[in-house]
Amino acid sequence: MIQSKNPVTEEILKTFDEISDKDLEKKISLASKAFESWKKTSFKERADLMLKLGDYLRSHAEEFSKLQMLEMGKTMKSGPVGIKKCALLCDYYADNAEDILAHEVLNTDHKEQYVEFDPFGIVLAVMPWNFPFWQVYRFAVPALMAGNVGLLKHASNVPQCAEAIEESFRASGFPEGVFQNLFLPSTRVESLIRDPRISAVTLTGSEKAGSEVARTAGEEIKKVVLELGGSDPFIVFADADIAEAAKVAVLARLQGNVGQSCISAKRFIVEESIKEKFTKAVIEEFSKLTVGDPSDKEIDIGPLATEQILLEVEKQVQKSVSLGAKIVFGGTRPKGKDLPAQAGYFYMPTVMTDVKRGMPVYDEEVFGPVLPVISFKTEAEAIQIANDTRYGLGASIFTTDMEKAKRIIPQIEAGNVCVNDMVKSDPRAPFGGVKKSGYGRELGTYGIKEFVNIKNVWFG
Repeated sequence: MIQSKNPVTEEILKTFDEISDKDLEKKISLASKAFESWKKTSFKERADLMLKLGDYLRSHAEEFSKLQMLEMGKTMKSGPVGIKKCALLCDYYADNAEDILAHEVLNTDHKEQYVEFDPFGIVLAVMPWNFPFWQVYRFAVPALMAGNVGLLKHASNVPQCAEAIEESFRASGFPEGVFQNLFLPSTRVESLIRDPRISAVTLTGSEKAGSEVARTAGEEIKKVVLELGGSDPFIVFADADIAEAAKVAVLARLQGNVGQSCISAKRFIVEESIKEKFTKAVIEEFSKLTVGDPSDKEIDIGPLATEQILLEVEKQVQKSVSLGAKIVFGGTRPKGKDLPAQAGYFYMPTVMTDVKRGMPVYDEEVFGPVLPVISFKTEAEAIQIANDTRYGLGASIFTTDMEKAKRIIPQIEAGNVCVNDMVKSDPRAPFGGVKKSGYGRELGTYGIKEFVNIKNVWFG
C-alpha cells in the first residue's frame, strides 16, 4: 500500500495499491511498443508536444504546487516558481534538442564521417520526493526529446504528484506509453532494472539507493546516471560582502524546501576574523522568516517531509552538541507562540558554532534547516575543509577577489562551483557531482547525451 500523507496534519490523504505483476508487464510492453514509433518522430513533432507540456505546466502551477504542499510540505510561497522552472526546461529542449543532437561532422581521411546520437529505448527513473515535479521533468524532458520513452518509479510519499506528472504528458498530447508512472515499492526496482527491455536507469536519491541501483545496472551492463547526496561547502572570505553572503547563505541552506535538498549549502566555512559578524547576520536573516502552515503564501518555512527526517535532524544536532558544538539560534521544534500546528514535522531554523570534524553536522548530510559555522584561518585550510567530505555536488565561494576565486575553483572537488551565488540547477547547464554524490550529468547539452547511443559513422 502506498500512502499520501500530509506532513502538517499527519493525515493520510489517499492510498494507492501497488501495481500488479500483470499490469506492470502491460506497461513495460506498452513502453516498448511506444518507443518503436516515438524514436521515428521528428524533432519538430517532439518539440511541438514539449511546448504544449510547458504551457500545461504554467497553467497548472498552482494546482501542482498544492499537491506537493499537501504531500511533502513545500510552501505555496515557493511552489509555483519551481513548477514554472519545469516549463522553462520544456522550452529549452524544444528549442535546442535538434541542434544539440545534430550529426557532428568529423574531418578525417574517410569520404564522410560523423557522429550521430540515437535514442537508447526505455529509461527507468527512480525519483525522490524533495522536488517531486522538477526532479522528474529534469530527466524526462531531455530523455523524451532525444527519442527515448520513460517509466517513473517515484518516491512512495508523493503518489498524487506522480499521477499528475503522468497526466501532464497525456493531456499535452504525447502518445500512449511514451511516459508512464508505476506505483512500485523500492523492493521491486531491482527486478525491473534487470528486465531486458529497460535500456538505462537514472536515480536521484540517497547514497545507499544509488549504490544498490548502480550495482544492479552494472551487473546488467546498463547505463546509469546518479545524482546523490551532498554536503556542499559555502566558503566566506573576510573580503566578501558579509551582509549579502548571509542573505544568500540562508537561501542556499533552505532552498525553498526547509533544507531538504542535495544541493543545499550544508557546511558554512567562514574566515575566523568575520565569523561572529557572519553568524550574527545569518541569525538576523533567519529571524525574518516565518514558520507555519505551508498552504499560507506568507509562510517561508513549512514542515519537514516525514517524521523520520525530523527525528534524524534532531539526533544529528543533539549529538553534535554533546561533542562540543553550540546552538546559537533555534535547535528545537516550535514551541508556545511559535507553534504553527498541533501536529506536524516542524523544526526551527538552527545556527550552530564551534563545529568541528567528527560531529554529525560536519561529517554527515543534514536534511533540514541547520546551518553549522566552521571557521578557518588560511586559504589552504578553507579548501581542505571544503573537500573534507565524501560528497562532491556543489560549492559556493564568497569573495571580492576574482583572482583568488579562480585560483581556488580547480581545487574544489565538486561538479558545480558558484562564486558569490548559491548552487542551483539551470536547464542550460550540466548538473551533477563527483565522489559519493554520483556520476553522469543532467541538463544542458551534456545531460541529453547521457541516454543516447553516440554512434560513429563513416563511409570508405
